[in-house]
Amino acid sequence: MQRTMMDLWVGLFVMAGIGALLMLALKIGNLGTYSTAQSYTLVGNFENIGGLKIRAPVKSAGVVVGRVLDIQFSVETFDAVVTMQLDNRYKFPKDTFASILTAGLLGEQYVGLAAGGDEAPLKNGDKIMKTNSAIVLEDIIGQFLFNKASENSTSKSGGKE
Repeated sequence: MQRTMMDLWVGLFVMAGIGALLMLALKIGNLGTYSTAQSYTLVGNFENIGGLKIRAPVKSAGVVVGRVLDIQFSVETFDAVVTMQLDNRYKFPKDTFASILTAGLLGEQYVGLAAGGDEAPLKNGDKIMKTNSAIVLEDIIGQFLFNKASENSTSKSGGKE
């Protein structure tokens, strides 16, 4: 009797561990916040999306208002076309500005929406005209190093003259 009770508790503990791992996997894969609410899609073109992924959050004022539905490469404009799915509860004006932002220094990337002042709202399938691409950390470091190198070369040549 004592052995079966111990086996039962061990089994329950293992099942709880498997459930916790499943919830962690859903959280990491952004699948835990799946919503069946009514939604509409918006499209935005970005020169550089950085590490943006499908199912990344779309946020406005820090609130998740939707998810990235699809990312494609346009052969006509040679940029990334990001399709976003937003909840119908959130209506944005036509002059909304979309930026690709990073949560923290090295965190996940998301699309940030900044509402404009236009009276007309965006509708299903509309294109966001004002976009700002992702800031790539490697590009910033490269520019910094290049500027420092050029400063050193001009200061050395300036001192000899």
